[in-house]
Amino acid sequence: MPALQSRDLLSSDTNAMDQLQDFLRQRRAAREPVEELEAFEQELHRLFVAAEREALGHELARFDLNVPAIEVEGERSHRVLRCETTYNSAVGPVRVERSLYRPSQGGHTVCPLELRAGIIEGYWTPLAAKQATWVVAHLTPQEGEELFALLGNMTPSKSTLDRLPKALSGHWEVQRPRFEATLRHQEAIPSEAVAMAVSLDGVMAPMKDGQRQAKRTHARAMGKSPSGPAGYQEVGCATVSYYDRHGERLCTRRMARMPETNKVTLKSQLTAEVMRALSRRPDLRVVKVADGAPDNWSYLGEMLPFGVEVLDFYHAAEHRGAALGAAYGEGTPIYQERVEALSMVLRDEPDGVDKVMGTLCRLRTRYPRRQAIHTALAYFREHRHRMPYAHLRAQNLPIGSGVVEAACKTLVSQRLKRSGMRWRMAGGQAILTFRALCQSERFERAWPLLVETYKQSVGLPRKVIALSKHR
Repeated sequence: MPALQSRDLLSSDTNAMDQLQDFLRQRRAAREPVEELEAFEQELHRLFVAAEREALGHELARFDLNVPAIEVEGERSHRVLRCETTYNSAVGPVRVERSLYRPSQGGHTVCPLELRAGIIEGYWTPLAAKQATWVVAHLTPQEGEELFALLGNMTPSKSTLDRLPKALSGHWEVQRPRFEATLRHQEAIPSEAVAMAVSLDGVMAPMKDGQRQAKRTHARAMGKSPSGPAGYQEVGCATVSYYDRHGERLCTRRMARMPETNKVTLKSQLTAEVMRALSRRPDLRVVKVADGAPDNWSYLGEMLPFGVEVLDFYHAAEHRGAALGAAYGEGTPIYQERVEALSMVLRDEPDGVDKVMGTLCRLRTRYPRRQAIHTALAYFREHRHRMPYAHLRAQNLPIGSGVVEAACKTLVSQRLKRSGMRWRMAGGQAILTFRALCQSERFERAWPLLVETYKQSVGLPRKVIALSKHR
């Protein structure tokens, strides 16, 4: 018997749970397999989902209070309406009858069912909102809409999916320092960790309010060609990674903030993360790794005045390569030979940086007009004390900022820099917040903290008794 015929065999008067049981009973009694397995799967899923919605609706109704008056955090409200409404659950729409109350002093109505159950934004059940938020942190709302439609459970629209993380992010930001402190308190630093790498970086992202035209106009007024990423601003990224004695990375906490002057919020997050770790494990070796941007080192040196400072090896290698390219021509055999040789010297020899600087000095004497050589030499002189690569490698400590650069790519670029995208601060931060929680393995523990912000204590005034229809 084809599975799709089951809809005709089940009475419309029976409830969803009965329909499911009847369907399963029929299939257990059948002697032959279904004609189309996919059709059977779809029908079976539909019946289970319908039964789950029915059970969820009954449970949601238990959160309702149908009394003349209630008290919400000490303020009395009186019943003004009783009506049905639809909530979006992880298995689709659930219709529930509920009561609405208006405060004695006036204002917006309140719904005991929503406050007691933790309904998100007056529409989502907690699990549905959790799933939708995770999906939009990884996919566009359009892709999320298509994914949910394919799964066959809830079917939120792309506009609904677009609004949800923005609303949730507003709740998160209000209590962000407390939430982040709670997450750090809940976590244990890996027992095998011996070192902690701290990194700071940034990546340009397209902004809707990036003053693109104003920047181009200003460039023309200054007599400059309006080139470069006008309309883009820097999104800050930071990472804290733990390493074992073999130099293997154990785990990484990732953070990202939309453009902000001096990356103030990001730096405060990073400082709190580092100080909390050291309060628990003061024995950890601290390695501060970044590229040569002055702002990185002013923060890492002044706000975290401990540990060893390390200039990303690959940025140093790029400057060395630029100087050699200016001297010998990029791609030539002698260029390739010298690049490879100096890389090993810089990385593996205890006095490698001094030998590289000696080479650059000789190249500057030989080619005094080639600016790239002067620039590279100045770069090495400025950061010489941050290049003890051989010493660090001997101790299995990191010498590259690849972890934070990867965060710039996977956390920011892969989601915020798709074709045609431009972002405002609130929308971009909503995505970055939840995406960072996911990539830091914190999303599961962060979600209950967020749900609690949608709950409030609802009581009954004296001499008011709630009668449940489920009695």
